[in-house]
Amino acid sequence: MNILSIQVDASAGQGMRLDRYCAMKEKSITRSRLKMAAIKISINGKVSRLGKMVKSGDLIEIEWEDPVPDHIEAEQIPLDILFENDSVTVVNKPQGMVTHPAAGNWKGTLVNALLFHWGQHRKENNLRPGIVHRLDKDTSGVIITARTPEAESFLQAEFANRAAKKQYVAILQGTPKALTGDIKTRIVRDPGNRKRFACTDKQEAGKFAHTGYRVVRQYGPYTLVVFSLFTGRTHQLRVHSKYLGAPILGDPVYGKKDRVFTDATLMLHAYKLSIHLPGNPRRTLFCAPLPCRFRQILDRLKELYPQ
Repeated sequence: MNILSIQVDASAGQGMRLDRYCAMKEKSITRSRLKMAAIKISINGKVSRLGKMVKSGDLIEIEWEDPVPDHIEAEQIPLDILFENDSVTVVNKPQGMVTHPAAGNWKGTLVNALLFHWGQHRKENNLRPGIVHRLDKDTSGVIITARTPEAESFLQAEFANRAAKKQYVAILQGTPKALTGDIKTRIVRDPGNRKRFACTDKQEAGKFAHTGYRVVRQYGPYTLVVFSLFTGRTHQLRVHSKYLGAPILGDPVYGKKDRVFTDATLMLHAYKLSIHLPGNPRRTLFCAPLPCRFRQILDRLKELYPQ
């Protein structure tokens, strides 16, 4: 379920239909989509309808749901494949790509691309076929996917038993007090913002999260670190970086605007994944090289803060 809040400004003039005003202000919302998907509409806290006339200062709140498609379409989207056999496909996911279809992102995802690459042979009724773990949209790097239901079950067990070992590289705004360490907290949803998470000391709240970290190099007020992920909570590394007092550079949710790298995007990359593959008793290590955005910022940091 999505909740959309819009404060009506002077562009409404002497009055404009609610649906017309919302479509004008939000490019992702159309009048037909509102009509089909809106569950509840209110103006200034009072239940209303799409045809209601709004005026400057009104607060519109709309609860709506995306219709779930009957099937996921295969899309011809280029993939950077690190490894592939009959059981798995390992991809270097680019920043900006959503892992699997969900509300608001039914197309352009990794799953859409994989279905095309696989010849759409995974046709069971499943919105995320082959997905056994995920990366945030703005996190790049190694992700392993299953080509068969049998491989999917095998890999799910690897992650459930914490047999998969994952390392991430990040550039932080600031430096942790200790150059190496373990972060063990519980993570809960931020009560003030449902899209954010936060650390808590309450043992009965949230979910346990464990991250190891090692500082690789300091560049003045910036730090290059390697994270080891021992649990897989939503936004875990981003929340734990903030907990250390050094948020990830370019993080629009947990970080802060940077005066030097004003256009930086999330500087978090899934660098290595060590895991057993179906039919192979030995671990296999996959590595995704640092993307261009990392190399550019690191080159600039070396210029600004020569060692």
